[in-house]
Amino acid sequence: MTLPDCHLDLGCGTQPRNPYQRGTLYGVDIRAPEGPVDYEHRVANLVLQPIPFADNSLGSVSAFDYLEHVPRLFPDGQGGTCFPFVRLMDEIWRVLAPGGRLYALTPAYPHPEAFVDPTHVNIITDESHAYFCGESPLGRMYGFTGRFRAIRVVRTERASAYSALANSPQNHGPAKRFARTVRRWIRFLRGKRAQLSPAWLLWELEAIKP
Repeated sequence: MTLPDCHLDLGCGTQPRNPYQRGTLYGVDIRAPEGPVDYEHRVANLVLQPIPFADNSLGSVSAFDYLEHVPRLFPDGQGGTCFPFVRLMDEIWRVLAPGGRLYALTPAYPHPEAFVDPTHVNIITDESHAYFCGESPLGRMYGFTGRFRAIRVVRTERASAYSALANSPQNHGPAKRFARTVRRWIRFLRGKRAQLSPAWLLWELEAIKP
């Protein structure tokens, strides 16, 4: 089956990403851009609203430094609670065509980058994807109806992921490598050995549909 040649970047700001280099690029954000843009922009608050695209209409979706801002628990407006992150993952699955992919980059536990920003309310771990993947995802207990297959779940450097995305040579010259080595040794000497592995977690998940 041929995937739709279009990609959606969630929380796109003014520079939506297109990791699979689809022919048509869409962006969704809570605010409209201030000036003209060369992609189709749609406004939505994805904590409260569905993704404004039809079922099975997209070949891929990306979320760069976005999932950590989506609450896990939120008032439903009727005296109860809902699960916006679970619902968003369900929405991503809904708009993806069968075999479509999610590409997400998120600062992850236990690194300070996951916690230092006060708007980071959804802390991702190395096993969080299991709630949305496999034959019987754990997220079923919270209302998740979709199913993904994990293509890649790996730790990575944020700068490396962004430079690879731009199809530009990775800037790993001797000075950069030396600076990173010094910073890692400083963290080690401070007793923060867990921080030596990359702080960002990359998800590449495939939508499994009948």
